[in-house]
Amino acid sequence: MKAVYRISLLIASLVLAAATTLQAQRVIKGTVYREGKPAAGVTVEAHRGGSMMTSFDGKYEVEAHERTRWIKFTFITDSERVDVSDSDVIDFAFDGIYPGDQEEEESGDVVLKSAEELIRDQDRDFMNELSLYNEFYKQGNFESALPHWKVIYNKYPKSTLNLYIHGTNMYEKMIEQANTPEEKNQHINELMKIYDKRIRYFGDKGYVLGRKAAAWLKHKLDTDRELDNGDMQETLKKGYDWLTESVNERGDETELPVLVLLMQTTRSLFKLGELPKETVVKNYDTCNSTLQVILERGDVDEELAQNVSDVQAYIEDIFGTSGAADCDALITIFTPQYEQNKNDVDFIKNMLRRLGSANCEETPLFANATEQLYKLEPSAEAAFNMARRFLKRDDTERAKNYYHQAMEQETNKELLAKYYYEYALFIYAKEHALQEARTYARRALDIKSDYCEALMLIGDIYIAASRSFGDDNFEKATVFWVAVDYFERARTNPDCAVDASKKASDYRRYFPDKEEAFFRSLQAGQTYRVGGWINETTKVRF
Repeated sequence: MKAVYRISLLIASLVLAAATTLQAQRVIKGTVYREGKPAAGVTVEAHRGGSMMTSFDGKYEVEAHERTRWIKFTFITDSERVDVSDSDVIDFAFDGIYPGDQEEEESGDVVLKSAEELIRDQDRDFMNELSLYNEFYKQGNFESALPHWKVIYNKYPKSTLNLYIHGTNMYEKMIEQANTPEEKNQHINELMKIYDKRIRYFGDKGYVLGRKAAAWLKHKLDTDRELDNGDMQETLKKGYDWLTESVNERGDETELPVLVLLMQTTRSLFKLGELPKETVVKNYDTCNSTLQVILERGDVDEELAQNVSDVQAYIEDIFGTSGAADCDALITIFTPQYEQNKNDVDFIKNMLRRLGSANCEETPLFANATEQLYKLEPSAEAAFNMARRFLKRDDTERAKNYYHQAMEQETNKELLAKYYYEYALFIYAKEHALQEARTYARRALDIKSDYCEALMLIGDIYIAASRSFGDDNFEKATVFWVAVDYFERARTNPDCAVDASKKASDYRRYFPDKEEAFFRSLQAGQTYRVGGWINETTKVRF
């Protein structure tokens, strides 16, 4: 958690000039505040512009390019970014408190009483404005409700929590209806201030920060579709910091979407080089542990349990695709957990799936857990894991036995398709048994017709078969028509699109010669059957 408001430093007056490669065409200036007072030692940086550090008067003045999109304010470890509009004067308060706010409170212009107290005191201004804003709000007439809401928001900020709930709803609608990115960003900034003010007057910081982060990421990533990597990092980092603080504050009371968002932003920042692998592992462990604590609470109903289970699966997927889930990371996570759960069949299955997807079959943990699972439950999945283990040891006969056992026992169609495909790949690679490998690849496709890896495997099998197929070079070349058919089918699936496209392109050069086809009375587009054990129909092309 950041500690910006707990750190106090005495910083000498200093101005830093930053060089920029872009010609500045405007000057943006203003004053930076903390706790309602001018703030010294704040670095102010303009996107596509210069930077400087504020002195004791809190003032700054930076050169900026005409296409500058934001101003970033950094104090110690805390950074905040404000989107630039047409104005060249931008004041900024880290905690949302400006000098005017304090003066109003001190002068009595701000009334820190609850709605019940205000009604009991017969505060006519409050009751009239509340009545008008509530009536328009109920009608969905936010344009008419907003001026009356603002009166209460500014003068009676502690009157009712609904003030902030309704305010966020109105600004969410305004963001959706904004006509320009500039207008949308202005509304987003106001929405963020509402969340900050709610924390100030009603607390519940962890909960509100989670909601604030969700709104920020949703709207900013949608608004700034042309963000470069630097801008994207700033947007994600700000949301990530709020999410991290929210989870730390709320623990097992954290809302499930907040945990998902935390892992999503963690993965994105890791891919952008902004977070180390260790942080990805730590956040995954935090989210997983939090979900487990939720499940173990006594108030979990069936619906919540299912939602938690869905989120666990999704977070597993996020972690698995992050690039941080390598063997070292997974072994670090799972070794102590395995010692505590070595008799838990479901835990071992889940662990082995994660280790298997990261190609950790050679590790002692995978070997021990595989044997333990087979002892506890000699199921299809246990047999499949044993097959993989012996395959890694080049013990092909024992691997084949366990593969057949897995395929015979499995009732889950999705898993069975996977077993068929892996067995086909195994006997193709290890034994060059082309026809048998195609048989099992086809069985996988019978279950899952868009199984792109199985489609590509059949294409590879036919490429390998072309060397010994037919009576002449023309017949050998016709096999490439069929192989490319399979690569073309495979590339419609995003998982295989890149590799399948490359193979289809590479092997088109081996199509039969057009002149030779002419002598055989074959024309482009004509149906042609490749005979022999391949026995597939294709189209003539050159």
